[in-house]
Amino acid sequence: MADWQEIAVAFEQQAVACDRLGSPFTAYLCTCLPSLLADDPVLGAALAAWPADPVESALALRLCGALHRLVRSGRVPDLAALYPPAASTGPALDRALAASAETHGALLVEWLASAPQTNEVARSGVLLGGLLTIAAKTGLPLTLLEIGSSAGLNLYPDAYAYDLAHGRTWGRADAEVRIASDWRGSLPPLDASLQIVARAGVDLATVNAADRDQRERMLAYIWPDQPERLARAAAALDHVAAHPPDLARGDAAEWLEARLAEPAEAGTTRVLIHSIMWQYLPARTQARIEAAMDRAGAAATGEAPLAWLRLEPDGKAGSAAIPLTLWPGGGTRELGRGDYHGRFAEWV
Repeated sequence: MADWQEIAVAFEQQAVACDRLGSPFTAYLCTCLPSLLADDPVLGAALAAWPADPVESALALRLCGALHRLVRSGRVPDLAALYPPAASTGPALDRALAASAETHGALLVEWLASAPQTNEVARSGVLLGGLLTIAAKTGLPLTLLEIGSSAGLNLYPDAYAYDLAHGRTWGRADAEVRIASDWRGSLPPLDASLQIVARAGVDLATVNAADRDQRERMLAYIWPDQPERLARAAAALDHVAAHPPDLARGDAAEWLEARLAEPAEAGTTRVLIHSIMWQYLPARTQARIEAAMDRAGAAATGEAPLAWLRLEPDGKAGSAAIPLTLWPGGGTRELGRGDYHGRFAEWV
């Protein structure tokens, strides 16, 4: 069970991260909420009794998401008037937050049970570079397998339009989902032929993009002072609702083992992708996934290659690593580094 000092430290750490990622409003919420709620008999008591590590369980983001969901629901007009685009911070906002917690504390506690899911679709702007690299190296169409898929928004990188800075673009000119990602350094092969012939994903808590409540829950975890992210996610949810992906609810290792046990189809490259989710998997699950990929990689051929592309933290501040493993042959090389929200990529 966390104490208030641990909670305050966790919220302050999250405030620093939010500020670095361009959300000063959410950073303010993370800074002020512990002191505002310390004596609250319902929501404050639930925070004080939180049974998990407040950092590892993203308690600050759970609470910020619950409050944003409450604002979007129309239940708290006084608080909504101080949320972006007005984005008023200070005593008036503090009073409105405390009043909303007092009135809707039980509902907010209920919503704390949901782990944050933003399914950040702009990460496709980073994963795209790795997929183009794989396509160029194998000369084959791709089958995408994603773990931690959420709603499956990053299973459709070929359906989006990309602004890659300095006049570089890629993708469909008429795409509803438009992603800006500043590509720097030695670039991936933008002229490679990228054809995705199948796509499937798994998540412990899949999101049905066509379900209004599930959609609203996911949008609430996107920071309210980042309207472009909200609009992009909403457009991506519309696309996925119109083109439902093959999504399974379950354990990532079990699902992947079953998928890789199926005979590889000659003339296609199977690609495992994931982004900013590996740290949330238990060590045993990680080990099973690694073993499954090694087994399948040992059986890969030039006619049926296997690739593993990820965007994941590696302990270096400010960005995540972009490792790629390609079989036959194996061996992992770092393609570069990417922003957690897909805003930039530094290619090697």
